[in-house]
Amino acid sequence: MTAIVHILFYAALLIYFTVNFVHFMHMFQLNSYSAHEQFEWWKKNRPDMWKRAIWAEVYFVFAAVVAVWSYLDGNEVLWVLRDMLPYIGAALFFGGAITAAAIRKPAKKKLVFTPRVIRMCVTMTIIYGAVCAVSFVFLHWIKLYFAAAAILPWFCVFMPCLANFINKPIEKAVNNHYISDAKRIISELPNTTVIGITGSYGKTSTKFYLEKLLSAKYNVLMTPGSFNTTMGVVKVVRGSLNATHEIFLCEMGAKGVGEIKEICDIVHPKHSIITSIGEQHLETFGSVENIIRTKFEIADAVTDGTVFLNYDNEFIRNNPINKNHITYGIEGGAWDYTASDICVTEKGTDFTVHHGDEEKRFHTKLLGEHNVQNILGAIAVSHELGISFDELVYPVKRLEAVPHRMEILDKGNGVTVIDDAFNSNPAGARAALKTLSGFDALRIVATPGMIELGEREYQLNKELGEDAASCCDIAILVGERQAPPIKEGLLAKGFSEDKIYVAKDLNDAMKYAYSVEPGRKRVILLENDLPDNF
Repeated sequence: MTAIVHILFYAALLIYFTVNFVHFMHMFQLNSYSAHEQFEWWKKNRPDMWKRAIWAEVYFVFAAVVAVWSYLDGNEVLWVLRDMLPYIGAALFFGGAITAAAIRKPAKKKLVFTPRVIRMCVTMTIIYGAVCAVSFVFLHWIKLYFAAAAILPWFCVFMPCLANFINKPIEKAVNNHYISDAKRIISELPNTTVIGITGSYGKTSTKFYLEKLLSAKYNVLMTPGSFNTTMGVVKVVRGSLNATHEIFLCEMGAKGVGEIKEICDIVHPKHSIITSIGEQHLETFGSVENIIRTKFEIADAVTDGTVFLNYDNEFIRNNPINKNHITYGIEGGAWDYTASDICVTEKGTDFTVHHGDEEKRFHTKLLGEHNVQNILGAIAVSHELGISFDELVYPVKRLEAVPHRMEILDKGNGVTVIDDAFNSNPAGARAALKTLSGFDALRIVATPGMIELGEREYQLNKELGEDAASCCDIAILVGERQAPPIKEGLLAKGFSEDKIYVAKDLNDAMKYAYSVEPGRKRVILLENDLPDNF
């Protein structure tokens, strides 16, 4: 019976540990497998850690008191209670597992059991088994096996980091093999032109638009979605790129210096585009200067091709390069490609493109000047690669919004939703708010604010509130933690406090957006949506 009791105890602990471990592994994946980012996430979310570990701590305190007191007092009743500790522990840990599962919100992006994650899980299982075995062998005889029970639930928040560290030689070898294979594939495709695309924002939209425009003449492959990390690009090259592709559009993202160079060293871009530079991912970059240096790594990689630069962006404009380059913009400068006479209506946007003596009027269903900016960049590249303005008119007209990037959704009954959920930078937010301000309806913005902005986060979210004050009629702030700076900015510009609603989550925000001032036509801007690890 004793053996069965202890097996039950460790089984309950295993279930409790597994439920928590899956959660923390999910967060580790969202934190880019970075121990530093995992630690920073832990610091910001310690209340959640307490909720997950409280059952272990209750059991630890209770069991410690009973065990110590039974030795000191020698009371037979306490001895019996001490022998019941595995039963009590099993009950608490089963309850803890249920609680840990219950407090977890539905995931927007679920844990993906990649080969890397599976290898980490195997390592974790070995670690867990070793800790349980040690606790059973060395602590069981003094009835202190509960000590491991108290430690493990807290330890599992960082156990993915430990498993990742242990597996580091294996992961490095695996990655090097895949990278070498990707380099081999690229080297065997001399007739495929690689175009690298990067920017603090706008790179994904520009990539999608460019793929549509270039497809009018070429067979084009682009990295899908947000496959913009080194291993994401490697996966696309190894799995999709072949000799039939004349152009490969490679989006390159980064959270630190050297990461774009790492991708460029694999794909060797012939041409490159820098769409923007701004205050984004400051927590990992540390400074705007580091962001500029990193984004221009894509220009450094170009040897005999062309670098396309968005000269509306002051950081790009103020960082001249000694490379063959072409500039574009809409702010009236003497750029190589410019857009003028921009007319935005609820039906779309019309604009005229100028290049030397050439001039052409374009129409797109997409809204806003920032979309014109991204389309202009795509037009510039396409035109330089031999596609005339006349050939580009129809593809531009057919462009669709990239999902969750200023995507216009007609919900019926007079409700229009502008889904800008993937936007999380100051410049993009200002552009979205400017677009919202042009609608003749009840204008509602729902936002949790912006993240990963380091020491500037509070100030930039306050400025978001200040910008929103003149562009919306109702402001819905999603989440109490992010609300204060945005609310402060709104109120500083004279926005009425009774027009501000703090929602607990996005569902609550949407319910309120649909219910406020019933009967009126409304436009709801969803500006950013925080990932699961925030």
